[in-house]
Amino acid sequence: MKISLRQRVSKKTGKVTLYLEFYKGHEKLPNGKIKHLRDYEYLDYFLYEKPKNPVEKQHNKENLKSAEAVKAQKILEVQNGTYGFNNVHKLNANFIQYFRKLTNDRLESSGNYGNWDSALKHLINYAGESVTFKQVTSEFCDGFKDYLLKAQKKTGKALSKNSSLSYFNKFKAALTQAFDDKIINENPAKRIKGIKPDEAEREYLTQEELQALIKTECRYDVLKRAFLFSCFTGLRWSDINTLTWNKIQEFEGGHRIQFKQQKTKGMEYLDIPANALQYIGERRNPEDRVFIGLRYSAYMNTALAQWVLKAKITKQITFHCARHTYATFLLTKGVDIYTVSKMLGHRELKTTQIYTKIIDQKKRDAVNVFDEIFK
Repeated sequence: MKISLRQRVSKKTGKVTLYLEFYKGHEKLPNGKIKHLRDYEYLDYFLYEKPKNPVEKQHNKENLKSAEAVKAQKILEVQNGTYGFNNVHKLNANFIQYFRKLTNDRLESSGNYGNWDSALKHLINYAGESVTFKQVTSEFCDGFKDYLLKAQKKTGKALSKNSSLSYFNKFKAALTQAFDDKIINENPAKRIKGIKPDEAEREYLTQEELQALIKTECRYDVLKRAFLFSCFTGLRWSDINTLTWNKIQEFEGGHRIQFKQQKTKGMEYLDIPANALQYIGERRNPEDRVFIGLRYSAYMNTALAQWVLKAKITKQITFHCARHTYATFLLTKGVDIYTVSKMLGHRELKTTQIYTKIIDQKKRDAVNVFDEIFK
């Protein structure tokens, strides 16, 4: 990195602004052109362009000296590795391996391992197994975004807009973590516009469908109990998967869960309906998981789909639909949206308002009953 003291004359004031230019080298763009990489830092010093008297001349002399001192300090910080200049070894490290480690870290602790794993596979399809951090430029990020918007599934169908959004967000999260880990000096994706999501249809179970599932046998008992527990509490898969017995406490004649949400990291207190307690079994050691044997895997997802079909439900139900069922049921029964938002642990009310569209549709369907009866 080369640091230079630069001057720029203001046409309005006639004064000279002093600033530092940080030259970080260059990169070759896909079209063959060379892009020079520079950052700038403006200083709190100025010069008179044409000093008219000894006072202004002395002012210029002192400010120029002060600016040179700042430049010297910055050069020293760079040499000591304290001013955002990481060593070449880190920048030449394999970004794909780093992304794979972040993915594997979520295998046991988070419900979004599948999304991270899919994002990794698409990243490898786009760029291969060997990509250094130095090669992950803004152009690389933009190219990966375009790839995701045009990518296809194994079935040949195009990725949904929301899947592309999810994978690109994982990619950006990895770069943010690399910045926090001081591997890169700047996140190259921060200036890349994100992918706008499509409004997804939120599948949920009706009261009759939920009762049918309760009566239907599932290949994995732990899966059935965890899914139904989510239907009655609204907990995400990631929070249910990490739920331990010490988080379930007796409270004012009932039970509540005190936990930190895996997704938002916010501390939550959630009262448990009495009928949900039957799905957690007998209390074990405080640090034991409540739903031992529950895993995010293809065979569990297949078992869930088979269970739903066996109950004669034709909807595409995923584990997260249990949370949708919880929210929709509460709103349908007249619980106000502010309370539902708190029970779901949403940070913003607009997130909860998505469910009101489902309720509006149910109202329209109810009105249509008259048309069906009095044809």
